[in-house]
Amino acid sequence: MRLIDFAERRISPDEIKSAGYDGVVNYVSECRPGANFEAKPITREYANSLRAAGLHIVSNFQYGKPGWANPSDFTRGHDGGVADAQTALRLHNAAGGTGSAPIFFSVDDNIDQNTWNGTAVDWFRGINSVLGVGRTGIYGHAHACGWAVRDGVIGNSTSPGHRWVWQTKAWSNGEREPTAVLYQGIIEGPVLNGIKVDVDDVLAPDYGQWDLDR
Repeated sequence: MRLIDFAERRISPDEIKSAGYDGVVNYVSECRPGANFEAKPITREYANSLRAAGLHIVSNFQYGKPGWANPSDFTRGHDGGVADAQTALRLHNAAGGTGSAPIFFSVDDNIDQNTWNGTAVDWFRGINSVLGVGRTGIYGHAHACGWAVRDGVIGNSTSPGHRWVWQTKAWSNGEREPTAVLYQGIIEGPVLNGIKVDVDDVLAPDYGQWDLDR
């Protein structure tokens, strides 16, 4: 199975299916100023159309990003994590996200261990205080994912040996986090609805999809 992730435009369920993909990772975060991304946040109407077509949905939060006026979310530490988790949960629920599905939180940056041990892990602990560890996931490079596993700030998939880890190829230097449920191996790859999408390999039966009875 493979999913796609994107933000700039919504892509019709028919186009996603005809391209051979099984679902999407979509955002449960507001669109940062100046970005004007059509698919961020995911709406209930769009989510319903995906589900009606038999496509799966995974929730991800990302508001800030390096190089934008709004910095990476993890730089805001514990209190930022609380606020971000509240926003993510509100938008996830509003779109029809299920109560057992995790929400992945993006560390979309080449952070080192010192940064993780400071503001980043504190951000995740703030997230945990709202969502609980069991519904918290991470998106990041191999080491960031491994640190999240080590520090116990992300939950377990129901698939044995897997955690709520969505690893990106970026900054991973060929390394893989063995507990990952998703792997973003193609970045800005195929074009659907006029935009380049990222492609994610599904690595476990329970990869955080909304429509699974956990």
